[in-house]
Amino acid sequence: MLFDVADYLLIDIDNEFSKAFIEHYLHNAEQAAPSGLIVAGANTRQLVKMMFNEQIKDYCYCDIENEISVTELASYLHEHHAIKGVLINHTDYLLADDRQRFIFNSMHETRLLVSHTEQGYTFTPVAEKGYVNHLSCHTDSTRTAIDLSELALHLNKKN
Repeated sequence: MLFDVADYLLIDIDNEFSKAFIEHYLHNAEQAAPSGLIVAGANTRQLVKMMFNEQIKDYCYCDIENEISVTELASYLHEHHAIKGVLINHTDYLLADDRQRFIFNSMHETRLLVSHTEQGYTFTPVAEKGYVNHLSCHTDSTRTAIDLSELALHLNKKN
């Protein structure tokens, strides 16, 4: 049975990966287009095209490396969607620096790494600690002062 990605947020850093994932999902889904997937990324041309082709439910521009942009994304999602979790390309997560991983781990309590295999796509929960803060897409939290101290502690542990 295919994992239901409806109301999940796909982080679009690798455009080719996202496009292949969505096409695979729609090809193998038991439901007809449009999918209930929401995508956030910087390539708005591709995202608009996927939404126009009813491959995704919605898209949001987001510079995933920019904390302000992710905060705006979280605000938009609070207002318009009930996100079940965040899907992140496994390779993008592995290549992320500490600051980027902090952003990924703050976006939602449910974070799944998506990997492409010969059998299709697999989903693995992120093992690292998650944070609830102004970057989170599943809460109305705006605890900015705590966020900064959590980031400082996290970065100091790495050094």
